[in-house]
Amino acid sequence: MNSPTFPNANPQIHGGPPVDGPEKEAVLRELDSILSSPFFRTSNRSKQFLAYVVQHTLEGNHEPLKERTIGAKLFQRPAGYSTGDDPVVRVQAGEVRRRLEQYHHAALNHSPVRIELPVGSYAPEFRWVPVAPQPEEAARAEPAQRELPQEETIPAALPAVAETKQAGKSRNLVVWAVAILGLALILVLSALILHRSSAQKSALNQFWSPVFTTSNPVLICLAKPAVYLPTAELLQRYSKTPGAFTTELQRLTQPSPLHPQDKLVWGDMVEYDDYGVAAGDVYAAVRLSALLGRMGKESQVRIGSQYSFADLRNSPAIVVGAFNNRWTMQMTSNLHFAFVEEKGEPMIREQGPAGRAWHAKFGPRGEVMEDFGIVTRLLNSKTGQFVVSTAGTLATGTQAAGEFVSSSEYLEEALRTAGSDWAKKNLQFVIQTTVTDSVPGPPQVVAVYTW
Repeated sequence: MNSPTFPNANPQIHGGPPVDGPEKEAVLRELDSILSSPFFRTSNRSKQFLAYVVQHTLEGNHEPLKERTIGAKLFQRPAGYSTGDDPVVRVQAGEVRRRLEQYHHAALNHSPVRIELPVGSYAPEFRWVPVAPQPEEAARAEPAQRELPQEETIPAALPAVAETKQAGKSRNLVVWAVAILGLALILVLSALILHRSSAQKSALNQFWSPVFTTSNPVLICLAKPAVYLPTAELLQRYSKTPGAFTTELQRLTQPSPLHPQDKLVWGDMVEYDDYGVAAGDVYAAVRLSALLGRMGKESQVRIGSQYSFADLRNSPAIVVGAFNNRWTMQMTSNLHFAFVEEKGEPMIREQGPAGRAWHAKFGPRGEVMEDFGIVTRLLNSKTGQFVVSTAGTLATGTQAAGEFVSSSEYLEEALRTAGSDWAKKNLQFVIQTTVTDSVPGPPQVVAVYTW
């Protein structure tokens, strides 16, 4: 069946007037096909995003397609939020583009219109493409050729002897070329199989192999605690330097002029939504994202409210941080090693009446001297997905845990006594690190538990 004819259809519709009539109906049919496909069915955010931008483009209403407007409408961000600090719309647009590419590559239907989301824009393009005729239609289109009597299909003259010899030589060359290419392909495939077999034997690859059971990206989830800072009026009131604390740069980088005896009320403090990610969490997230990239697995970093339990149910995840991340505390609270707080002190506690405990140690000036963390690997967590938790009692412990779980050397050493079938089990490691000048040293495993 040939593609329908749309008299007013442009090769692409982008930033133009409203789309009506048969063109709109074709776009909506294709949109419905995309949203119900396997590539979008499990992602409500991607479905909402694509439906939103397509509907407004069809209506010729491009004002709602601005990044800040989409963030407010779809992701409940404040109307004037900073898009530079909160990339939720850009991240989701990239996810939609990836899913669209998978859908188009699979070619699940024969639609006359192709919906695309160009890079750098949130307004989709509708491209009209010819639809290839189906085999039965092609057969109907050529009845005359099919009904020719047999004698009419016989060549009028036999080829010359010279032409026959030349054809034979050409066929021999083709046969040899195919044989050589086949041999080369076998050698390449053998090398790849050997390489993959060798790679799969490494502890690092076996540890992370469950992330490849799904095409969904790995979510690297960081917490963002609430952060409160003094108002500009308070800082200027106590400052002895004229003109100080009049700019945001000064307020965020200069030491506070307040003294312990100075009084203030809660109204003198203001919450800063853009700040609060722990340095150790960031170090761990960067290492883990780089590791997944080298392994050929896509990952997405989510911070604070940018991810929910529904997101964790749809994708494998790495949850970073302990006492600042409620998902770590919820998913690991009943495990063999767990983070607890006793008499105001955060620590790691082993289950059981004779369970061991580990907590950070500090120097005479309050500096961190030693820290501990837990690496947890859950094949089937409370979310129903593969989850790895890298967390410390302090930020330095989290950083050391991230280094441990992204290092083949550390994992190989730690898993020597875990049994040959450890890859099919849940794992927990308690790691220790010595801290110098706020920098954690190499992680050392002090306890292991498998089940």
